[in-house]
Amino acid sequence: MRANFSNVNEELLVKYLLGEANEAERDEVADWMNAGEENKKYYEHFALIWNESKKIEATSNVNVEDAWNKFRERKAEKENRETRVMEFPAANKFNWVRAAAILVLLAGAGWLTYTLGVGNSGSVMAVNSGNAVLIDTLPDGSVVTMNKNSSITYNSKFNGDIRSVKLEGEAFFNVAPDKEHPFVIDVNGATVTVVGTAFNVKNTGDKTVVTVESGIVDVAKNQRGVRLLPNEQATVLGTRDAPIKSNSTDNLYNYYKTKTFVCNNTPLSRLVDVLNEAYGVKIVIENEQMEYRTITTTFEQDSLQEIFNVLEKHYNIQASKEGDKIILQ
Repeated sequence: MRANFSNVNEELLVKYLLGEANEAERDEVADWMNAGEENKKYYEHFALIWNESKKIEATSNVNVEDAWNKFRERKAEKENRETRVMEFPAANKFNWVRAAAILVLLAGAGWLTYTLGVGNSGSVMAVNSGNAVLIDTLPDGSVVTMNKNSSITYNSKFNGDIRSVKLEGEAFFNVAPDKEHPFVIDVNGATVTVVGTAFNVKNTGDKTVVTVESGIVDVAKNQRGVRLLPNEQATVLGTRDAPIKSNSTDNLYNYYKTKTFVCNNTPLSRLVDVLNEAYGVKIVIENEQMEYRTITTTFEQDSLQEIFNVLEKHYNIQASKEGDKIILQ
């Protein structure tokens, strides 16, 4: 007879980490961890976040009650699905809210949420990158590199005929080959299907762009699709019924993964778009003619000022600050 671990949830794990669980609860958590490798891995992730949060608590001035309330609001908006927001009982509420809020402070470095469940169906897992690039390894060995402010949701066991992932934002996928189980990504109404390949998917509003680095990728919307080869891309627009296929013009799409900005006769306007996204700034080109000036160089983990220095030295492009804008002229 399989043990029932329905009482093992986020609330109990917080109590366990705080040392406030009673003997029966501690035994239940221990039995749950010993029941399967998946449970043990879950706890290790949870404990890792907990331990890291102690470092943040020592230097943070964040109001924990406010952090918790903001977390609940964000969870309700972004995860109105299986993952639930937990309500704590009145007794010792401050300690538990404090613990949960401390965990929330790690959102800037990404957070990991599980819907607990033991059995053949697996658990729903959601990973959010927060304000940093985050790498996650999926159950099949596929590796996902998420850009900032992105999230993926998937089943911990990848059961069924397909390996299904839901994406919000941008991520680079390096998919482990498995011809019997296609890898399928659901992103804002578009479906991306592969077997084993490397490619980037970026969604912003009603626009999704899929860029292939290696392998073959099928992109579809409303049962109308295109097949992509390396150095090709598909654009899916909310206003169109089918993807638009084109050639990929540069390698700037994966800057967040490679930590480099590779320019090869790249229009200045394209570089500026990527720099604005990467550094969270507002760079404006002074005149339209400058937008088409081409740049050929590689910036490797350079600061924005270092990039401006190169542009000024080699391309006679000067940057000046005007309010919240940076003007290139």
